[in-house]
Amino acid sequence: MKIAIFGTGHVGAHVAHALCLQGLAKEILFFDTKNEKVISEINDLNDAQIFFPHKVVLKQGEYSDLADTDLIINSVGKIDILVETGDRVGEMKFTVDAVLSYIDKIREAGFKGIFVNITNPCDIITKICAEHLALPEGRVFGTGTGLDSARLIASISKRTGLDPKSISAFMIGEHGNKQIAAFTSASVNGVPLNELAHFSKEELSQIEHEAIRGGWVTFNGKHCTEYAIALTATRIVSAVKYDEKKLVPASAHLKGEYGENNVFVGVPVVIGKNGIEKIIELNLNEEEKERFAQCCEGVRNNEKEFFSKK
Repeated sequence: MKIAIFGTGHVGAHVAHALCLQGLAKEILFFDTKNEKVISEINDLNDAQIFFPHKVVLKQGEYSDLADTDLIINSVGKIDILVETGDRVGEMKFTVDAVLSYIDKIREAGFKGIFVNITNPCDIITKICAEHLALPEGRVFGTGTGLDSARLIASISKRTGLDPKSISAFMIGEHGNKQIAAFTSASVNGVPLNELAHFSKEELSQIEHEAIRGGWVTFNGKHCTEYAIALTATRIVSAVKYDEKKLVPASAHLKGEYGENNVFVGVPVVIGKNGIEKIIELNLNEEEKERFAQCCEGVRNNEKEFFSKK
C-alpha cells in the first residue's frame, strides 16, 4: 500500500513505525509543517530498514503524490492543548483550522482512497473531513472508540483473569469523556460476560471509568499517547489492505442506525477494502440507549457551539 500520514508528532511517527514493522506499506509519505521533523523521522526509519519485513520507501509528500495513494492517516494535533484542558474537545481551537488548511488540497489532488482520522476531537474532525473530501460513503472514518474499547477489554481482563483476546466488548459514542460501555453486549468467546463475571453496578461503573480515563493515566506521565493508538490505526490499515471484513469500533457516519442521524460516533463496524462496509447495531438496554442518545447529542452540541463562535 501507498500510505500518507498527515502530522508526524508522537502519534504519526509511531503509526509509521508500526506500519513498517508490520509490513503493511510499500511507500509512506509524510506531511507536516515542521520540515526538520519530517527529515529526522524519515532518516531514523531508514536507519532501521534492515529490521523491517521488506523495504519501505519513505519520503516527504507532495499533494501531487496523493492521486494514487491508497490510504491517508490524519494525525495532526497539538498535544499541549490536550494536556492543558484534559478534554479532547478543547483541541478544536487548533485542529479545525489545521485540518481546513489542507483538506481541500487533498480532494483537489484527486485522492480517491480510504481516509482514516485520528485527530481530536475525533468524531467532529472526521465529519469535517468527510464533508470536504466528498468521497463515497464509508471511505472516511475515524479511529473513534477503537482504543477506548481496547482499554475496556484490558480492564475486564484484569478483573477476571481472562485472556483479553477472548473478550469482545465495546465503548460506543464519542471518543471523549461522555462515551459509554455497552456491557449488555460484552461476551467471552460467545458467552455473555455477565454469565462468567458477576460485577456489581459500582464495579461496572469503575470499569467504564477506567476505559474513559485510561488515556489520561498515560498523559499524566509522558504527556502523550502513542503505542496503543498507533496499533489501533494499523489494525484498520490491515483490515483495508487484506479486505478482512474485520469487526472493530470506529467513528462512523450514522444515518438512522441507533436512531441517530448526521453524526459521526464510535460504533462497531465491518472494515474491508472499501473502508466501512457495514455498521453493526448492538442490542442495548434502555439505559444504554438513553445514554448513547445523550452522547450523540453532546457531539452535535459541541460542534454547533464551536462553529457558532467562529
